[in-house]
Amino acid sequence: MTRMPVYFVSHGGGPWPFVDGMRGLYVKTEAEFRALSKRLPTKPTAIVAISGHWEESEFTVSTAANPSMVYDYYGFPENTYRVKYPAPGSPSVAARVKALLSDHGLAVRESGHRGFDHGTFVPLSLMFPNADVPVVSLSMKRTYNVAEHIRMGQALAPLRNEGVLIIGSGLTYHNMSGFGRAESTRIAEGFQGYLNNAVEQTDSAVREHALLNWESAPGARLVHPQEDHLIPLMVVAGAAGESIGKTMFTEYVMKVPMTSYEFGAL
Repeated sequence: MTRMPVYFVSHGGGPWPFVDGMRGLYVKTEAEFRALSKRLPTKPTAIVAISGHWEESEFTVSTAANPSMVYDYYGFPENTYRVKYPAPGSPSVAARVKALLSDHGLAVRESGHRGFDHGTFVPLSLMFPNADVPVVSLSMKRTYNVAEHIRMGQALAPLRNEGVLIIGSGLTYHNMSGFGRAESTRIAEGFQGYLNNAVEQTDSAVREHALLNWESAPGARLVHPQEDHLIPLMVVAGAAGESIGKTMFTEYVMKVPMTSYEFGAL
């Protein structure tokens, strides 16, 4: 089977595809998400999604056969709390994920009830609108330890040869008080330059070193006061292994760049 690429996507703000007043902010993002399936060598057998909106004290995999919806946002129109993404789960893929992490010495728990948060259902509803690919959610660990999340990605790497698409969903800029401020553009671009350079390294060891030291990047803590939305990139970079990363696209939203990356694309 052809090896799958891996992706980190900047998923945008809240349930934006379902809010008429917000969709205009994400024209490029919507177009790129809708076209992503065409970048794949074949239709995935399943998707493993790591969202910046699910963290636990230990890595946790959802074993739900029919995942529910998690409306983890506030103050949006009533219709956004009725959105459904009816993709099935996959207990068998969840078991494979658990075995891979355990084999790498990583403790992992199961959740039989975790559903799709907006970091998962927003991009997937555009990428796979028929909801016909099973989706397994996998949590971050609340410590945000970068090395441990890279290791988690490395443990997941064999899934790429099994037709499974690994997607990390977060944001390259996530400072709620900085959105829309003119000074945020310069700060975000400085950090973005560091991140782009790290992702595009041809030597995975150099890439890993740069990501491990992300806090040394210009404006790092102004861009990510808390790194929950950056950590999914660490997982994806681990799963990428020797596959080279590149920028898939960047869109400016509320004066800051939001970038999505792909590794190992044909």
